[in-house]
Amino acid sequence: MFSDPPTVYRPFMEGVYRVSAGLFRLGAQPIPWREDGRAEGHTFALDRDYGRFVASKVAAHRRAAHEYQGEAGLTPELREAALSHVARTLAAESGGLMIWDGRRFTNRTLGWAAELGLRWGSVEGLTRFDAPLASLVAEIAPLTALDFLGLNAPEDLAVVARAPEGGRDWLAAAHVLSPQHWDPRDKLGRDFVAVHAPVAGSGPMNATAPRLVEAVIARGPFVRFAWGVAMSGRLDHHPAAPPDADRAGETRFDPDRAFLRVERQTLTGFPSAHGALFTIRPYVCPLREAVATPEQARPLAAALHSMTPEQVAYKGLTHLLPELLAWLDEQGTLKEARGGPALHSGA
Repeated sequence: MFSDPPTVYRPFMEGVYRVSAGLFRLGAQPIPWREDGRAEGHTFALDRDYGRFVASKVAAHRRAAHEYQGEAGLTPELREAALSHVARTLAAESGGLMIWDGRRFTNRTLGWAAELGLRWGSVEGLTRFDAPLASLVAEIAPLTALDFLGLNAPEDLAVVARAPEGGRDWLAAAHVLSPQHWDPRDKLGRDFVAVHAPVAGSGPMNATAPRLVEAVIARGPFVRFAWGVAMSGRLDHHPAAPPDADRAGETRFDPDRAFLRVERQTLTGFPSAHGALFTIRPYVCPLREAVATPEQARPLAAALHSMTPEQVAYKGLTHLLPELLAWLDEQGTLKEARGGPALHSGA
């Protein structure tokens, strides 16, 4: 079993909310706001939340598998490159709990194994055996090789393709069972600009789309982070999923029910196959844990203050922000109440 605690990421420590590529070279470039200042070297985060992710993915799959996944013009070469990377890397980073021999993928934690045809996406010869979390997948039937591998990983998976002539890019495959208020089907077949157009403040980033896609495919791998505040700890916020408190009109800010949601994304290119793999892992941490000190409250308040009204609305914070900022201001001045130097939230 995976036993490491999930990492608590705090990208807001920069004190500014940015919509940008924000790429850090995987395994080489330090993350400046990490407390230890280290570089990120792994693709898949296999920690003690693993069972929670699998259970959430299985629930989404049972409800409506077709709403979370699909392909659009995915070439056999790119499918094979991306899925081979997923299978090989999951096995390498699992500490022996997952095995990939080039044909058969075995998960000793979930208690299943299957032969995968990576070029054409087939999944065959599924077998099951006793394992710690075998009950989570006991009644699920993977549809494709991408579906099988996606159910074994905490991360969601997406594949971007680029035409060798003309340079047109598009989302060629998606297996996204933990979406944050968006429908993966709306993105399939669309280029980088169209995929990110709904993101408030994405104009400057979208203006660099050709260079960004080139960098991802030819000069990676990279890691990047996106973040927001949510009023639910649920992983799956597909628009068609059952509603919960997050972004409900009647929901009000409550620090004991609020969460920092950080998406850690890795981007790995396959130049010879003309595409790249994106992995997306949400980290949902109680806000009181993410903002445990005045030194953490102040930059979060400053970052929220730096958002435009459109970004506040896009993040679902319009009716939460006043009380959220008031709470952060209170947390940021705790030292003053204790006789220490005052820390103010800033504007």
